[in-house]
Amino acid sequence: MSNQSPLLVVTAHPGDFVWRAGGAIALAAHRGQRAVIACLSFGERGESASAWRAGKTLEEIKELRRTEGQTAADALGAEVRFFDAGDYPLVETPELVQQLIDLYRELQPSVVLTHAAADPYNMDHPKAAEIAMRARVLAQAPGVAGPGEVIGAPPVFCFEPHQSEVCGFTPDVLLDITEVWDRKVAAMNALGAQGHLVEYYTDLGKRRGVQAKRNSGPNLGLPVNTRAEAFQRVYPQVASELA
Repeated sequence: MSNQSPLLVVTAHPGDFVWRAGGAIALAAHRGQRAVIACLSFGERGESASAWRAGKTLEEIKELRRTEGQTAADALGAEVRFFDAGDYPLVETPELVQQLIDLYRELQPSVVLTHAAADPYNMDHPKAAEIAMRARVLAQAPGVAGPGEVIGAPPVFCFEPHQSEVCGFTPDVLLDITEVWDRKVAAMNALGAQGHLVEYYTDLGKRRGVQAKRNSGPNLGLPVNTRAEAFQRVYPQVASELA
C-alpha cells in the first residue's frame, strides 16, 4: 500500500464522482492510495428522473441512489460517505461545513477533487465546490474547532462539468486513465438511474484521450486507445523546475 495521504473527492451527487472523476479515483486506488468520496446528497430530486417517473417514493429513491453510489465506489476501489444533505437545492449549513472540516482533519488529504466553480445547468454543482473550498480553508485554521491537527494545503482540482463550454472550464490537466478504464466503465454501468449518460461519458473519455495523446509528445508514448479525464487546477502548481 502507498504511504501517500488519501485522495478526497467532494461531490454533490452519486453520479458526479463517476462520470467526471471515476478514472482518477480508480487510478489512485489501483496504485495503492486510499480514495474517499464525500457525497453530499443522493441526487434524489434533481438527478433521478427515471425513478420518479416509475412512481418511487423519496425514501425509495434515496435508497436506490445510495445503493448505486456504493456499487460504483466499490467498482472504483474507493470508500464513500453519504451526507444526505439534500439536493435541488443543496444548501450550505454550519453543520455540513463542520462535518467536512472534520473529514479534512481526519483524512489529511494529499489531493482534493471537486466540481468546477460555475455550472448554469445545475446549481448544486458549484455549491458543492464552494462548500468544499470553504471547508478546506477552515480546516487549515488552528482557531477553528475540529478533531486532530490542521491540514496543510492540498492542491484542488476541479473535474469537468457536463457542458464545459458554457461553464468557463478550461482544462489544464489531462489525466491518462487507460489502465483503469474498465473500472470506470463498471462504475458507470452501476448508475441505472442515469444510464442515458454512459454513452456520453464513454465518448468524452475517448476525446480527452485523443487530446492527451496529442499533448503528451513522443516521449510519453501513450497508446492509440488512450482514455483520459480533464481537470482544472484551483491553485498554482509549485515546482522546483519547469517540466
